[in-house]
Amino acid sequence: MKFNRKSAGLLTAVLSFLLIYFFADLEPGNQVLTSALAITVFMAILWVTEAIPLAVTALIPVVLFPLFGISNGREVSSTYFNHIIFLFIGGFIMALPMEKWNLHRRIALRILMAVGVSPLRIIFGFMFATAFLSMWISNTATTMMMIPIVLSVTSKLEDALGKENTVKFTTGILLALAYSASVGGMATLVGTPGNLICVRMVSMLFPGAPEPSFTQWLFFAFPISVTMFVIIFFLIYLLFKPKVKWQQMDTKTFQEQYTALGKVTKEQKIVFALFVSLALLWIFRSDIQTGLVTIPGWSNILKYPQFINDGTVAVAIAILLFMIPAPGNKGKKIMDWETAKRLPWNIVILFGGGFALALGFEASGLSVWFGEQFEWTHGINPYLILLVILLAMSLLTELTSNVASTQMLLPPFAMLAVSSGNNPLLFMIPVTLASSLAFMLPTATPPNAIVFGTQKISIPEMVRTGFLINIIGVLVVVLFTYFLGDALFDIAPGELPVWVGSDN
Repeated sequence: MKFNRKSAGLLTAVLSFLLIYFFADLEPGNQVLTSALAITVFMAILWVTEAIPLAVTALIPVVLFPLFGISNGREVSSTYFNHIIFLFIGGFIMALPMEKWNLHRRIALRILMAVGVSPLRIIFGFMFATAFLSMWISNTATTMMMIPIVLSVTSKLEDALGKENTVKFTTGILLALAYSASVGGMATLVGTPGNLICVRMVSMLFPGAPEPSFTQWLFFAFPISVTMFVIIFFLIYLLFKPKVKWQQMDTKTFQEQYTALGKVTKEQKIVFALFVSLALLWIFRSDIQTGLVTIPGWSNILKYPQFINDGTVAVAIAILLFMIPAPGNKGKKIMDWETAKRLPWNIVILFGGGFALALGFEASGLSVWFGEQFEWTHGINPYLILLVILLAMSLLTELTSNVASTQMLLPPFAMLAVSSGNNPLLFMIPVTLASSLAFMLPTATPPNAIVFGTQKISIPEMVRTGFLINIIGVLVVVLFTYFLGDALFDIAPGELPVWVGSDN
């Protein structure tokens, strides 16, 4: 079945490429424009169907862009490694020692010990721990780490209260786990790969645009993440709370697991200190405008503050991890290359493919062509357009990779914004956040797939719960964009910024 789907996807991609290349003529005398569209559709179908590995599809521009005269090989290749890539690498290297020294598990159990063991508190504890960790480390890694703890707790519940009294609540906890991993990842630039893609796409499509900083993103996305957290928390509790009142549960379950970890090690203290330092350095790097007062960023004390970016900070802390000795392990460092090999280079390449695609849009004139096709939207309320495209994005990411969806759709949505007379960020940032609003199907996100793999959740249960949260999530993003967008990103509707420029 899997083989047939992938084979069909590959065949469809090749046929679509040939049909567009040989029979479409977007602009007479400009074959490069048609070639760019053919390659874009070719890659989009391969990404959606996963006919070949996503990272392999991402390498296609390296071959086809020079071959069809869209961009030279040197320029295309350079898009695969840039400061956003280094931000991802540095952030992930920070996450790896948290797993290596078991710090993430200690943090999670501490939170669960603090919140208690009533049904309400257990759901909140698991969600809070998962969402917090997902702000800084991979959503997939966070979910994988939390699953054994969840299953241990639910097993204790079954023993104490009976399976018939806990089976529904177990489903609720697992769904809460997956959903909180997704909404936690929305909050920071490093929380999920799509966020970083958005930032880089802005600078590639609009070279004069101010690049959203870590702090700007946090101030905009964190309230959205918190709001979604609260909504999911209460919804899951109301839908899956036990009918029988619990009498025999206490914090001993979590305490036993925490005690089994032993004493806090020096390595864990060092990693935690660097983790906190990295977060603070990211947040306070640039000036923070509060409206009444400006908090100066620490980079201002440097000789060349304009040369420092969030990627610089991430790599600096990452290098320190390789230099600081592990006190309890003679001759070893806090971080080693053996551990660093686990860095997901396939995601790094996938990033590069998206950035190369953005380069192809710009170099071929495809971005301008898309903009011309959307000129009819001028005069339509931008928040109505935003609502429609966010719903489309939320539904698409149920079926395909969030990263691939973001890379495919950000360029045309950016041009849609320009054509309708609006700041591109008005669409690009909310659309990126909407790529994380995928709660209906196991295929939507890795956290969804992981909890579904426990075989304690049915697809109808996930669809029923997830559909409602999808719709609410889209409305929440639109609402916060309306109230916070202009203050943080200068994206007042109906105003085209000067940095869009004549080339776009």
